[in-house]
Amino acid sequence: MLKRFYPSRDYEALLFDFDGTVADTMGTHLEAWNLGLAAYDLSLSKEQHQTWAGIPTVKIVELLNQKHGTQISAENFLKEKEVHYLASLGTVKSIVPVMEIIQHYHGKLPMAIVTGSRRKIVELTMDHLGIGKYFDLLVCAEDYVNGKPAPDCFLKAAASFNIKPQHCLAFEDADLGIQSAHSAGMDCLKVTADMQLLSLPVSR
Repeated sequence: MLKRFYPSRDYEALLFDFDGTVADTMGTHLEAWNLGLAAYDLSLSKEQHQTWAGIPTVKIVELLNQKHGTQISAENFLKEKEVHYLASLGTVKSIVPVMEIIQHYHGKLPMAIVTGSRRKIVELTMDHLGIGKYFDLLVCAEDYVNGKPAPDCFLKAAASFNIKPQHCLAFEDADLGIQSAHSAGMDCLKVTADMQLLSLPVSR
């Protein structure tokens, strides 16, 4: 199935970003951001949200504080944003082309979620979508120090599978995530805004 993207490559593991790649959550997350930020007379544009996709919420709050001279408590805001997100969880759907690949390779290749989101939110979203059974591993924001575009999260997933990074294929929708996968030495498929897949090989 992946041969139409990488005709000459076989992979030993598939590593998926979550938000915007497996689950169509970006609009829900943006709404949660802006509901939370309204209390501080701030807002986050769709473009800025996408630019920062893959960065943990706590780090984004730090970036907003630097940008606007505010003193928003990152930990308090994280809790507020999660409440807003979970209130709209029922509207979240999976991304069909990616799920078709996941279902096709289930039981054939090990698969992991590699995300900048917190484990609690990812697990609740996966439960809502009924897709937890497809994944052997979750690597979430609590599991590493340096977020995307650093390669740490993808390298951790590869190491957990005891598979060399160059034998893993990553799936990403955001530029920072693509940089992270490439920095880890992995090929990457990009999930575009219209939910199509584009091949993004890394130079070896």
